[in-house]
Amino acid sequence: MDDDPRPREDLEKQDWLEALDELIDTSGPERVKDILHDLQVRAHQREVRLPYSANTPYINTIPVSRQPRYPGDREMERRIKSLIRWNAMAMVVRANREEDGIGGHISTYQSMATLYEVGFNHFFRGRTETFPGDLVYFQGHASPGNYARAFLEGRLSVDDIDNFRHELHEKPGLSSYPHPWLMPDFWQFPTVSMGLGPITAIYQARFIRYLEDRGMRKPAGQRVWAFLGDGECDEPETLGAIALAAREKLDNLTFVINCNLQRLDGPVRGNGKIIQELEADFRGAGWNVIKVIWGADWDPLLERDEDGVLVRRMNETVDGRFQKYTVEDGAYIREDFFGADPRLEKRVEHLSDDQLRRLRRGGHDPEKVYAAYRAATGHAGAPTVIIAKTVKGYGLGRAGEGQNITHAQKKLNEEALREFRDRFGIPISDDQLSTVPFYRPPEDSPELRYLMERRNELGGFLPQRTEDAPPLGGADDSVFEEFLGGTDRPASTTMVYVRLLGKLLRDKNIGRHLVPIVPDEARTFGMEALFRQCGIYSHPGQLYEPVDKENLLYYKEVKDGQILEEGITEAGGMSSFIAAGSAYATHGINMIPFFAFYSMFGFQRVGDLAWLAGDSRCKGFLLGATAGRTSLPGEGLQHQDGQSHVYALSIPNLPAFDPAYACELAVIIRDGLRRMYVENEPVFYYITLGNENYPQAALPEGAQEGVLKGMYMLQEPEGDDGPEVQLLASGAIVNEARRAADELREHAGVRATVWSVTSWKALLMDAQDCERQQSRKAGVEASKRKPYVTQCLEETAGPIIGASDYLKTLPASLGPWTPRKIVPLGTDGFGRSDGREALREFFEVDAAAIAWTAATELVRAGTMKAGRLQDLRKQWNVDGDKPNPVNE
Repeated sequence: MDDDPRPREDLEKQDWLEALDELIDTSGPERVKDILHDLQVRAHQREVRLPYSANTPYINTIPVSRQPRYPGDREMERRIKSLIRWNAMAMVVRANREEDGIGGHISTYQSMATLYEVGFNHFFRGRTETFPGDLVYFQGHASPGNYARAFLEGRLSVDDIDNFRHELHEKPGLSSYPHPWLMPDFWQFPTVSMGLGPITAIYQARFIRYLEDRGMRKPAGQRVWAFLGDGECDEPETLGAIALAAREKLDNLTFVINCNLQRLDGPVRGNGKIIQELEADFRGAGWNVIKVIWGADWDPLLERDEDGVLVRRMNETVDGRFQKYTVEDGAYIREDFFGADPRLEKRVEHLSDDQLRRLRRGGHDPEKVYAAYRAATGHAGAPTVIIAKTVKGYGLGRAGEGQNITHAQKKLNEEALREFRDRFGIPISDDQLSTVPFYRPPEDSPELRYLMERRNELGGFLPQRTEDAPPLGGADDSVFEEFLGGTDRPASTTMVYVRLLGKLLRDKNIGRHLVPIVPDEARTFGMEALFRQCGIYSHPGQLYEPVDKENLLYYKEVKDGQILEEGITEAGGMSSFIAAGSAYATHGINMIPFFAFYSMFGFQRVGDLAWLAGDSRCKGFLLGATAGRTSLPGEGLQHQDGQSHVYALSIPNLPAFDPAYACELAVIIRDGLRRMYVENEPVFYYITLGNENYPQAALPEGAQEGVLKGMYMLQEPEGDDGPEVQLLASGAIVNEARRAADELREHAGVRATVWSVTSWKALLMDAQDCERQQSRKAGVEASKRKPYVTQCLEETAGPIIGASDYLKTLPASLGPWTPRKIVPLGTDGFGRSDGREALREFFEVDAAAIAWTAATELVRAGTMKAGRLQDLRKQWNVDGDKPNPVNE
C-alpha cells in the first residue's frame, strides 16, 4: 500500500468502492439502500450537507442485465413499421401536392414510430366483452402514423387516407388531428392542443379509480398511456398535475415522452438537457422514471466504461450538440464527441465513421423500448414516465432528419423519396416513385397476418371509440316540482342549485351516476351539506380525524365518496368533468358531472379545455357560480364575471343559460338531463348561478317552452293607457327590470312588459339558423320559419331594452331580428369592490338606468314629450356627465 503511487484520497475512495461492491454481492441492493440512507442521515447530523440532485446519470435506467427477452419477431415488426412510415409520409406529401399549404406533419411520427409499434404489438389492449380496453392518448401531430396503421389493418380505405386533411371533398377524408367530434368511431381523445392530453390523461387515470372505488365497475387492470413531446412539457398543463398522479399512486398511468430534442422552431433545451430536466421534475413529484437514451449499439461501449469517462462525456454534452451530431457525419462525431478525451477516442478506433453515425438512440431500439414498457406495466405504487430519446424526422435523411426545419416539412422531392424508400425497403419501383403511391401488402401476406394476429391477441384495434352505454332516463318529476311554484322566502340561484343537486343525488334512477365536482369552493357555494350526504372521494379514505369532526357538516373523506373535491385547480376540475362526461363512450357508463366553479375563474381560465370537452362529445353541466359582474359584491375586478357567456358563444354544442329564478333552473336542468341522457345528444350545458338572495318567482303557465328557447313573458304591463316598452333581462338583472317597470308606471305612466331571457345564446343561434335557412332556400321556396325572438316581440309595441350582468354584446347580438331596435345595457369594463347597488349604478344596469333608457327611447320614438325627461332625470338621479364605465 505504501508503494502505491496514487494519492491517499484516491486510495480511500477505492476502498469505499470495493466495500460497496462486496456489500452488494453479499447482502443485495436493498441492504445497500438501507446503509446508504443511514450514512446520509449521519452525515447530516455531522453537518455535512450533500449536494442535492434529482438526476441519475445520462444512461438507460434499465441495464442490459435486466432487459427481458423481446417476445416478438423483430424483423417482421420492422417491416410492418417501415410500411407504416412510408404510408404516413405519403399521406402528407400527396395532400400537399393536391393542395399546396394544406399542412400535415411527417417528422413527429417518424421520430416515435418505434414507441408506438412496440405498444401496438405487445402492450395496448383493445376493448372486449370482458375487458374495457386500455386508453391511449396519442400525440396529435403523429396522427398520420395512426391513420397509416389503420390502413394496414383494413379499417381505413385508400380513399380515406388519400383525402387526409380534405374532410369536405366529395369522398370525405380524415381530420388533421385526433378529433372525436369529426371521427366519432375512431378517435377517443383530442390531444393536439399541447398540454391538454397529459393533464386529461392524469385525471382519466384517477377517474378509473373513482369508478372502481364507488362500485360503478369492477377493477380490470385498465391502463392509461399518454404520448407527448419534450417541447410540449413547456406548457403548464403538461406538468401541472403530475403531483396529483403521484399523490394518488396512479400506477395505472404511463407517460411516454418522445424526446427528439426539438420544438417547432429549434432545440427544446439547446444549452441544457431536457431529459435530465424532466427526470428531476418527475422524480421530485414522486413518479417512477425510466430513461431510454441509448440503443443497443452503445451497450459494448458502456460496458467497457469502467472509469466512467464515457458517462461523464454523455452527462456534460448539451442537447444542441446531440442535435448537431444527427446531421453531421461520423468523422465529426468522432472528433467532437469522442475526441474530447483521448481515452474515449481510443475506445472507438475500431468503429468506422459510418458505424459511429449509426449509433442509435434508445427510442428507436425496440428491445430498449420493450424493456421500459414491461417495467412500467409491472410497477406498483406510483405512475411511470418513460423518457425516450429519439431523432425528429428519423429516416428523412438530408430532407429533414434532425434539422430545425423538419417540423414544417410537408414535401419530399424524388431524390428524398428514393432515399426514404431504400432506407426502409419499401417495394415500390422507380417508375412508381414520383406518384408517391400508398402500399398495402396482400391480405395473406406475412406482414398483415402478423399485424392482425398481434391485435387479435391484444383484444382488438386502437384507437376506436364506441358509444354503447345504455340510456339512463330522467330523474323523477317530483325532484323538480318544489322549484316551479316560487317562494317569497329570499334565496339565491346558487342555493337553489345546491338543494336541487342534493335531491338529484338521492334519486333512485340517476343519483349514483352523478359526479359533483368542485375546486375548493364548496363552502363558498353552500355545498358543505353534501359532504355528509355523499362524502368526498379519497382512494385511501380518511387517515386523520378532521378538525371539524364534531360538527354536523364536517369534512368527510371516504373511499367511495361521490364528490370530487379537486383543490384550487379549475383545470383539474375541468379534466375530471371531461373524464366523467365522456365516460359513456370511454367506459360504457353514463355519468353525469355537475362541475360548479367560480364563474370568473371558469371559462376565462379553462376555455381551451371547454373547447376540448365539446370536441370530446362530453355531456354534463358546468355551473358558473357567483356569476355576474354586479351580482358578486365586494370581490372586485379579478372576481366579477361579465364575460363568460360571451366565451360560451364560441362552443357549438354548449347550450348556455343565465336563469333568474329557481323555476327556470329546474326546467333547464330537467330538459338537459333528457337531451343528454335519454336522447343521447352530444351537448353539455353552461348555467350561471348568482349568490344574491331574493324572492323566487313562480313559473307562468305555458312558459316552459320559452325558458328552453331563450325567453318568456314574465310580467305583463299594468293598466290600459300610456306608451309601452319591452324590457328584456337575464339573471339577477331581471329583478332590476321589474323594478324599472314599476318606476316607469309610477313616474312616467309607461306600461312595461318584462321578459326573462334565460339564454341569449339560444335566441341568437335560432335567429342565425332561421336567416341562413331563408338565404339558402331563396328562389326555391319561401321559408315561413321566424326567429323565436321575432315571434315573441312582433306583436308588441314600444322601444326594446335588453339588459344583463354581462357584456352588451349579448343583447346587441339580437338586433337584426328584433322588430325594432334593441338598446343594449351591460357591464362592459373592469369590476369594482363595492356593494350590488353601487355596482349596478356604476355599470348602468340598475332599475334607474333601465327606466331612464326606456324613457329616452320613448322620446326618440315620439311617444313621450321631451320635457318629461327633466323631472325623470331628477327622480332617477341620472348624471349626464357620468364617465363611461368602460373607460374607468
